[in-house]
Amino acid sequence: MPGRVLSVASECVPLVKTGGLADVAGALPGALRGHGWDMRTLLPAYPDLIDKAKASAEIWSDPDLFGGPARVLMGQVGDAAILLLDAPHLYDRKGGPYGNPTDFPDNPQRFAALSWVAARIAVQGGSDGWVPDILHGHDWQAGFAPAYLRFTGQSRVKSVMTIHNIAFKGGASAAMLGELRLPYEAFNTDTLEFWGHLSSLKAGLATADAITTVSPTYAAELMRADFGMGLEGLIAHRAGDLHGILNGIDDAVWNPRTDPEVKPYSKANLAKKKPNRDALLAEFGLADVTGPLAIVVSRLTDQKGIDLIAATAAGFVADGGGLAILGAGEAHLEEALMDLVKAHPGKIGLRIGYDEALAHRMFAGGDAVLVPSRFEPCGLTQLYGLRYGCVPVVALTGGLADTVIDANPMAMQAGVATGLQFHPVDALALSQALRWLIDLHADAKGWTAMQKRGMSQALGWDTSAATYAELYESLTA
Repeated sequence: MPGRVLSVASECVPLVKTGGLADVAGALPGALRGHGWDMRTLLPAYPDLIDKAKASAEIWSDPDLFGGPARVLMGQVGDAAILLLDAPHLYDRKGGPYGNPTDFPDNPQRFAALSWVAARIAVQGGSDGWVPDILHGHDWQAGFAPAYLRFTGQSRVKSVMTIHNIAFKGGASAAMLGELRLPYEAFNTDTLEFWGHLSSLKAGLATADAITTVSPTYAAELMRADFGMGLEGLIAHRAGDLHGILNGIDDAVWNPRTDPEVKPYSKANLAKKKPNRDALLAEFGLADVTGPLAIVVSRLTDQKGIDLIAATAAGFVADGGGLAILGAGEAHLEEALMDLVKAHPGKIGLRIGYDEALAHRMFAGGDAVLVPSRFEPCGLTQLYGLRYGCVPVVALTGGLADTVIDANPMAMQAGVATGLQFHPVDALALSQALRWLIDLHADAKGWTAMQKRGMSQALGWDTSAATYAELYESLTA
């Protein structure tokens, strides 16, 4: 029977976002409501969030939460109930959620506090009497929440831990056990210990009743050393409790027919996409792009395969392609892309930073979106591409493998292809995919058909929400 869920996350749209975790945390409450589940989302009260969420009702307090007073205020964003952990000594500071510009040195305490409060509310409820049946933690920032819950010894509230990206494990010194209110006897290889240190992500994976990750293929990959990053043994041990549930997107926000940032179009009138392409070429200072205009909207990191784009861009533009890039990240990759712009003026454009409105215009104006990630738990970029008729070119890994149907000969013959996949994830394979992209784009009729197939895919949260609801019900049965 449906019940109540306390979702614990470090970010959530539309309040705060650095990556896909925020999109998932923001989408789940509304998606699950249709299945009868009442979800509240607990977040740190970063600067301005209390005003944004109009949070005023105090439902929990503690005079000393890891070094200072704290309270939980309840607010509302749209139809979603938001709980904000107001602890100024931990969260009232300039910069992003995790640092300014490098990680805050007290991040272990900051997010252990978030997890501690989540477990307290799960066990005791708030002053308004709302008590959850499920505690759902997201990534390392909420990893200690299932552990604190387990250490209380109660078994009524069940816990779920979702891995959005296993590369970030929430490391901390073992000397912090007492400070983080963790039992010394739990510092062992089965629970808290990771190569002599603490890992909040491992704690969550070891103690949660169920584990989910954001695509079926990524779930399988995590049991291998190439992807598990030291936790593959634990995940393989818990394979029976592991569920790969594919992410969705907010298909109301990402809709080319109603998107306020673009000139509207749909799969029924795809020719109206062209004014967006023309506008994007002008915005990035590009000209004489006779082949496909490819876009990149990404963190500029090696994990995202940006070095592969730098290595293959010259050949792509020589064949008639154009490239528009939006992102920020590692300095050496930013410099490599700047050098490409200088070497290919009018063919490659670059914006350093992140601009949500520009991202929408890029998907509307681009012919293809490049996602050459070395690993990708789910990826939302390729889903936005499908939604906007911006054909994805993706590495064969994780959620990219689960969401894009490769334009191989049989898929083309059957009329089901929605994009291009390449493997192995190296510059040679990407360059071959880009040549195939050039050829496919030259066939106007076939290209339009592939765009329309992508735009016809069901990309929202309906199926995923139903799967989460089934998991919750199985845990509380």
